[in-house]
Amino acid sequence: MDKLIYFDYAATAPVRPEAAEAMTDALGRFGNPSSRYGYGREAARRVKEDRETVAEAFGCAPAELYFTSCGTESDNWAIRRGVELNRRRGKHIVTTAVEHAAVLETCRDLERQGYEVTCLKPDREGRISVEQVAAALRPDTALVSMMLVNNETGAVLPVADCVKAVKAYDPAILFHCDGVQGFLKTPQPLGRLGADLVAVSGHKIGAPKGIGALYIKKGVRLRPLLTGGGQEDGLRSGTEATAQIAAFAAAVRANLRDPDRLERAAAMKAYTLSKLKEAVPKLEVISAGDAPHICAVTLPGYKSEVVVRVLGDRGVCISSGSACHRGKPSHVFAAMGLPRPWLDGALRLSFSPESTAEEADALVSALKDAADSLLTTLS
Repeated sequence: MDKLIYFDYAATAPVRPEAAEAMTDALGRFGNPSSRYGYGREAARRVKEDRETVAEAFGCAPAELYFTSCGTESDNWAIRRGVELNRRRGKHIVTTAVEHAAVLETCRDLERQGYEVTCLKPDREGRISVEQVAAALRPDTALVSMMLVNNETGAVLPVADCVKAVKAYDPAILFHCDGVQGFLKTPQPLGRLGADLVAVSGHKIGAPKGIGALYIKKGVRLRPLLTGGGQEDGLRSGTEATAQIAAFAAAVRANLRDPDRLERAAAMKAYTLSKLKEAVPKLEVISAGDAPHICAVTLPGYKSEVVVRVLGDRGVCISSGSACHRGKPSHVFAAMGLPRPWLDGALRLSFSPESTAEEADALVSALKDAADSLLTTLS
């Protein structure tokens, strides 16, 4: 394998050099931020500065941002503690059929505990309307959960408008947003969506795996996720992951120093889709994606897992959907009502501002060869 051709940035991104450097430096400065001597106070100061960096990019006050281990943890904390906070309102949850497993599996677990979940179906483009959300609200609705950017189609859901509709119906209903694919991947800071709770993750933007955050709007009083030493303002106890936090903040700064990053990713996505449609007539576009970095295509009748494996043998990395599916059919594409041959051949492509035309051409060549050589279930 001469060179890795990577188009799976929605699964994870390479650790940015700035993040790796910040992490290495923090590992050498190993003081515990809770220790009262100078070495510990210095660690606490650095965590404070890093929180301010991430909060500024998010568009919120530092006191509203709590570090976690990942987006899944943040989603779980928000949803489980959110419905608990609103338990006197009722036990009804509204979400969508295109959410990440971190949201859907949490809602399914809550169903087993007696909650009722309304799961909104998307249209053929993978979108959910404000009218759907408004129509699903009930007097006993405790929480609404809607992602900002779908991780498989790139569709941008109307979170800000849905927040307005929910709060107009009843301001007490909590609104949670999975913002993992939207943080620094869409122009608007996530803190301006109006949501009460927003989850983000570091490894999608060039930080290492193992660091995320949850935004909790001022005035929303969730119970602690973890109890113990009182870190994270008493809401998530445990010694702060100083190295991961430093890397997260460094990755944020590196992204913000690159103001045309979204335009470059969008341009490379458009270039790739154009070349694919020319070179692979059998290919169909499921979603060109509203977000700059994600789109979905299909080779109808082919087996996507076979295509992914064949391309992987050539050093070309794409996916058949979310990495969390682990080879299972995509619930997102199924919810969109795609015909079975399209579902079988569904593929996700995701881009970086650093993606190149040379890499895109290699992807196009590999997909063309796969389409020409592999067997299809269509006669």
